[in-house]
Amino acid sequence: MDKEHLHYLEQLSEMYPTIGKASSEIINLQAILNLPKGTEHFVSDVHGEYEAFSHVLKNGSGAVRKKIDDVFGEALNNSDKSALATLIYYPREKMELVKKEESDMDSWYKTTLYKLIEVCKTVSSKYTRSKVRKALPEEYAYVIEELITEKPEVLNKEAYYESIINTTVELGTAEEFIVVLSELIQRLAVDHLHVLGDIYDRGAGPHLIMDRLCKYHSLDIQWGNHDIIWMGAAAGNLTCIATVVRNCIRYGNLDVVEEGYGINMLPLATFAIKAYKDDPCSRFVFKVAPSGADNMESDLIKKMHKAIAIIRFKLEGQLIKKWPEYGMQNRLLLEHIDYDNGTIEIDGKTYQMLDTHFPTIDPSDPYRLTDDEEEVIQRLRSSFIHCEKLQTHVKLLLKKGSMYKIYNGNLLFHGCIPMKKDGSFAKVNIYGREYSGKALFDILDSYVRKAFFSGDEAEREKGRDIMWYIWTAPYSPLYGRRKMATFERYFLEEEELKTEKKNYYYDYINKPETADMILREFGLHDNINHIINGHVPVHRLRGESPVKSNGKVIVIDGGFSKAYRRRTGIAGYTLIYNSYGLTLTAHEPFESPETAVRDERDIVSKREAVEMLDKRILVGDTDIGFKMKEKIADLKLLIAAYRSGEIAEKDN
Repeated sequence: MDKEHLHYLEQLSEMYPTIGKASSEIINLQAILNLPKGTEHFVSDVHGEYEAFSHVLKNGSGAVRKKIDDVFGEALNNSDKSALATLIYYPREKMELVKKEESDMDSWYKTTLYKLIEVCKTVSSKYTRSKVRKALPEEYAYVIEELITEKPEVLNKEAYYESIINTTVELGTAEEFIVVLSELIQRLAVDHLHVLGDIYDRGAGPHLIMDRLCKYHSLDIQWGNHDIIWMGAAAGNLTCIATVVRNCIRYGNLDVVEEGYGINMLPLATFAIKAYKDDPCSRFVFKVAPSGADNMESDLIKKMHKAIAIIRFKLEGQLIKKWPEYGMQNRLLLEHIDYDNGTIEIDGKTYQMLDTHFPTIDPSDPYRLTDDEEEVIQRLRSSFIHCEKLQTHVKLLLKKGSMYKIYNGNLLFHGCIPMKKDGSFAKVNIYGREYSGKALFDILDSYVRKAFFSGDEAEREKGRDIMWYIWTAPYSPLYGRRKMATFERYFLEEEELKTEKKNYYYDYINKPETADMILREFGLHDNINHIINGHVPVHRLRGESPVKSNGKVIVIDGGFSKAYRRRTGIAGYTLIYNSYGLTLTAHEPFESPETAVRDERDIVSKREAVEMLDKRILVGDTDIGFKMKEKIADLKLLIAAYRSGEIAEKDN
């Protein structure tokens, strides 16, 4: 045995100091390898829709209801199953309604506890006792373990379980016990969560979603361009900060920055009133109007909207000039405005502008901020970089997130693989070197992390700036359009100028050979591998399918955001990958938790199999299983080293 391997085994012996302990761990791991694989849950593009997202987590995209069906079959009718599912999703709220209608609550508690225990037994059956034990709340761990564990030594099992349940009811702890069991079912129904980007923007609750994810038991995140722009803002990039604030105002979500993150908007408001006091700012209306705003408040917010938009366009121009390798010179639009005549020249044509009032722009130096604008953006920067809650959320995005993920044979990413017209991977210039395919994802991922962790200030600066590039650039994998036409939508009438043409990836991804090429690029060569993709909503109303390339590609952005629903016809796709295969779920719009509880309405409208397997997938077939097999092999070598005398056993 070589010295390097022997040194590793000596380190391993610290954890397993005897043949007995090493053997015991091998037996344990071998048993786990033969359990069914855990359920993976894929969601994408939730865009701040906290209540809908929370509900999807609670119901596991139908995974909980399926377990209820498996357990009770024909023993319960659909109405009773719906009532039980609603109780599991919202135990406290549902029990409050039940107490208003039920005359014998003790009997209801007992019956309900029996049902929940049976569901618990089923959802916990694919896990080891150790893993289930870790998921149990400490104060109820012993009782729950007794109830869901088969006890062959107990002769009268019914009497044994009945005594535990009766005592629970008599002690007045039944309601809390029901809550604990319901949350445990939610927890065990899904083993791992994948979030394929765009947690932020549009909806009113991205900060609440991030709070929820901070507490989630097992997850990974593939960054979306809307997440990256918030990460850039948290890192202190001025252009990202202006973009984030503009997005929140545009979608009527200033509460996200003001109340959600405690960022002071007073400096922007004060500046906007002063700079645009006589300007109606009529082009700067809301995409989604905030509820409860009066005319005076709306007038102020429109001025703030224009003020931050102009600041953003200036800062974008500064970045484009700073980094010509970004290749975005065609977005230097402020210098092509004829400020006397109110026109702009784009691609050799002159267009009349719909808004010609630019009191803060110097035509001779259009990208320079005024002193007042500089003060506003610097004060915003201070608020963003010192916001403890935002920094905590970004730490989660860095710890659990990445540009892409390979997990159990599936390639997960938010946007696209930039391609050229001929279907080959586009070569993209990143700070003087060209990258394509996987290498492009890797270099962008490394620069994002440099923005937060590099000890070289020049590299940190490149990292901060690249996050704006990832947000909006034509060859950004997370954006994937020729341009972001924000300027054109504000200032120009011509619809053709507002078109954001997609990258060629979206033409080629319908071809199985393209999917195979991409999978090979990321080291995946089996027919069972898939690309799971977010970012561009699937328009079901037009007959578009989320399953492409003969099942090799699955697009799960069905439009969680309310802004998309008129186009998509649904409120989001999600995907479940369990030991039987892949199941795609389309969701109905979610009204509110109150409606879900009162009407016992779920939002799973349609579940369809994408790929069902003849042989059930076991833990041994997964990435975790492969690591376990490697550990088993190492432990066997350790035992051999103990027996040969190369390593001495240690005292217990």
